[in-house]
Formats: sequence, structure tokens, C-alpha cells
Amino acid sequence: MPTSTELIATADAHSAHNYHPLPVVLSSAEGAWMTDVEGRRYLDLLAGYSALNFGHGHPRLTAAARAQLDRLTLTSRAFHHDRFADFCVRLARLCGMEAVLPMNTGAEAVETAVKTARKWGYRVKGVPDGRARIVVADGNFHGRTTTIVSFSTDEEARADYGPYTPGFTIVPYGDLAALAEAVDEDTVAVLLEPVQGEAGVLVPPPGYLAGVRELTRARNVLFIADEIQSGLGRTGRTFACEHEGVVPDVYVLGKALGGGIVPVSAVVSSRAVLGVFRPGEHGSTFGGNPLACAVALEVVAMLEEGDHQRRAAELGDHLHAELALLAGTGRVTGVRGRGLWAGVDVDPALGTGREISERLMAEGVLVKDTHGSTIRIAPPLVISKEDLDWGLDRLRDVLAA
Repeated sequence: MPTSTELIATADAHSAHNYHPLPVVLSSAEGAWMTDVEGRRYLDLLAGYSALNFGHGHPRLTAAARAQLDRLTLTSRAFHHDRFADFCVRLARLCGMEAVLPMNTGAEAVETAVKTARKWGYRVKGVPDGRARIVVADGNFHGRTTTIVSFSTDEEARADYGPYTPGFTIVPYGDLAALAEAVDEDTVAVLLEPVQGEAGVLVPPPGYLAGVRELTRARNVLFIADEIQSGLGRTGRTFACEHEGVVPDVYVLGKALGGGIVPVSAVVSSRAVLGVFRPGEHGSTFGGNPLACAVALEVVAMLEEGDHQRRAAELGDHLHAELALLAGTGRVTGVRGRGLWAGVDVDPALGTGREISERLMAEGVLVKDTHGSTIRIAPPLVISKEDLDWGLDRLRDVLAA
């Protein structure tokens, strides 16, 4: 078996350098732990950016996938299959909605939501053709397609990909007054993350989401909540919007919906909104395939039980209490988050977020940096309190050193 160093060198020589992964080569995983090719174990405090909310190799999810692999994996949407109807019914019910449009990746789901909003604006709201606008927030991360980076404020994600798609207005995140001013007669939707993950796990001011809901309802504008990272248990509720008692017009889901096994995403809304599509106007060969539906159905069943949400809430309280103590040492300049999800701003004098992540890797803990000296902590929801505390102890050691 080649060593980690050899495998990294080969990957660097033969792949595009659109990622800068930490220098570790993983070969197996279970629960909240991963093992590299040399047999060293690491505690996963990233969980695939929330795609692994239920941990690595959850037995219920792998069993669902294995059973479906022996039956039927793909039909395309040219035909019905026997898992599709149940998937749509159960996911819609979990969301308190009526209809589902399945896709594969989160970016595809966001693109689908953009197309949905525009089509709804023209066919239902009556916006003149070609004038539909969608209001988004600065600091957003909704994906990396050409249209999505057109309304990104992250120059690293946006630079050199123009010409950019028009039709978007960017306002400060958390600023309800700015949002209200931006909404006009051509606005068809407001697209927001209830918690901004890539920006550093930013939680909006209290009342903001409720204010967005009230404003969009009053102005006849769709409220689209991108819950790809924040949804499906991560914040201690099924959806982060629930923390303010808000139900948007449209949920955009992904990541954890595939159980860390297959890419599954979906746009979930009312029949009145998703009913604007007619055959041939939008689709995906793999969207809603039998294997994806089988895994996602088990994810929905686990969320219906509520245990993972309660665990995220309880362990999340513990996580934030411990991080608050770290903030009191002066080595951490800020902590934000909700549930089992936190952005930790490390004193820049101690190193960049990348450097802190590398030092933690050397101690057996895997996290990922975001902007500047910020690291994200988002362990699988199945992590034990003992393992979480062990990981936090390693963070203390690294900061103290």
C-alpha cells in the first residue's frame, strides 16, 4: 500500500488543484472516527460540512443502501419506480409541505430553487418577462455554479468566472431594513441561509428570520431557506428556521439527506409553487433515483424519531459552554453557532485557520478552516460527549502551545 506522502503526491500530479485538503489520506471510518492509510485514527469534527450528520457508516443507512443495491439503482425519471412516491410523501410531510422536486447536489437544488422562483414570478405573480429579481445576503454560500457565484461576495469563489448572471440584489446579512428596501415589484424571492455556514457559522440577530417571513408574505415574495448545511438536525431542530417558529415557502435541502452515502438534494414547497413546472421544463437523470430515495427515506425516518435533534441540542449546549470558557482565555476572540455547529475565531497571533487545523490534525482531530483564523466545528450528531470533550481538550492543547 502506498504511503500517505506518495498518495498525496500522485493526487497533486494528476488532479486539478481546486481544493487544498489537509495532508491526510483516509481509508476507513465509523461513527465519529476516521482512519488513515497508516492506521492512525482521527476524530471527525467536520462531518463532511454536515453531509455526515449521522456519522460514518451508520448501520441503518448502510443497510438501506445495500438492500436497494440488490434491487434497482436507476431508472431515470422516464419511468416510475417503487421508492419515489414514498420518498416524496415522507419528505414533504417532514417539511410541512406538499411537493418535492428531487435533485442530486446542493448546488443543483439551489439552481432549481432559482428557476422555481423565476417561473413562479412570471406565471403566478405576473412579473414582466426577463425582470425577475432575487434578493440574497452578502457572505452567502449557496454553491459554485456560474449562476450561484454570480451573487457571491467571496472573490475567491467568484473571480474569473464572468460574465455573471444578472437578476440578483445583495444586501447585508441580518439587516431587515436593507432587505425591505431592496424588495420591489420585480422581486420574486428572498434566498437566505438561516445560519451562514461558510461565512463562519453566522447566526442572524433574534427576530430576523421572523421579520423576513413577515416581509415576504406582505410583499408577495417567496421566502427560500437554504437549509443544505443548517437543516436535518444540525442546529438541534429539524430545520434552523424552527428556532424562530418560521416556515418558509421553499426549503432547499441536501448534504445530510443522502446520509453520507449518496448525493441527494431536494426543493420542497407547496403544490402552488412547484406546480409551475410542466414536463420537460426541468429535470435530472439521477435526481430521485431508487438508491437515493432508499437512503433518504431512512434519513427521514431517523429524523421523524427526533433523537438526533435532541442530541444535537443537548451536546450543542455543552459545546458552546466549553467554547465560551475558551473565549475567556483570550486565545479565542469569538464564538458563534447553534446546536452542534460552531465558528471559532482564533487569535490571529496564534496562526491562521489553516495552521490551527494542521496542528489539530497532528493531535488526531480533523476540522476545516474558513476565512482568516476561523475554524468550524461540526461533529457528527452521533458523537459521544466523551469524544467531543476529548476533541475540545486537543483544541485547548493546540491553543495553549
